[in-house]
Amino acid sequence: MDIATVIGIVLGNGLILMAIVSGAGLGSFMHVPSMMITIGGTLAAVLINYPLAKVLGVFGIIKKTVFVKPIEPQAEITRIAEFAQVARREGLLALEDKLADLQDPFLLRGIQLVIDGTSPEIVRDILSIEVDALTGRHAQGKQIMDQMGAFAPAFGMIGTLVGLVAMLQNLNDPSEIGAGMATALLTTFYGAFMANVLFLPLAGKLEARSKEELMVKNIIIEGIIAIQSGDNPNTIKEKLKAFVSPAVRASMEKEAAG
Repeated sequence: MDIATVIGIVLGNGLILMAIVSGAGLGSFMHVPSMMITIGGTLAAVLINYPLAKVLGVFGIIKKTVFVKPIEPQAEITRIAEFAQVARREGLLALEDKLADLQDPFLLRGIQLVIDGTSPEIVRDILSIEVDALTGRHAQGKQIMDQMGAFAPAFGMIGTLVGLVAMLQNLNDPSEIGAGMATALLTTFYGAFMANVLFLPLAGKLEARSKEELMVKNIIIEGIIAIQSGDNPNTIKEKLKAFVSPAVRASMEKEAAG
């Protein structure tokens, strides 16, 4: 689980909720017409803009973003270096004994291609196509979240106009002015809340996760090709360290020395 995402969602919602409760009270912010305009309008616009399967698929991507285990490129580099040692010492076919322990389908597929004797160029092409497809899916998921972040405030503004019209039509009846004003203000609140606490932050997290996963996939591709070429395991490890930050490299060197 990505604890940062969970903390951010809980903290953002919690602080706003506390401010509401300590101020006007939660009941003052529960307004069904405003929710219908903002939430319903946002969902409707997204469904018009994208196919249903794409919209439903984005929720699965968000779930993976929140509940997925954090990516550790240093662990992948170490694993590939170990595979390189096995391949250099016992040959590429010896890697077949390692397949049962692999949980990453991408790495498993790459190693299987190497064991099957696939040429390095084809191995790179196959894995690169898979990475491109994955990047495209993640980009579309982020795009949908960005669009929801744009639609929510827009429908909040539509709700504001609806509320103002209702209020202006009932200026002669003071009892009706409050309902129109509530719709006008709360739709703006709902739209801003949904966009800035949920949709846009989740879009940013999707982009960050996609970049992390892309980096790990590239590490795997370069590592597999280097193993297939018979490079020295230490050389492969140093080559793959170029993908990570200096701080991560220093941590890996410290662990190796210890």
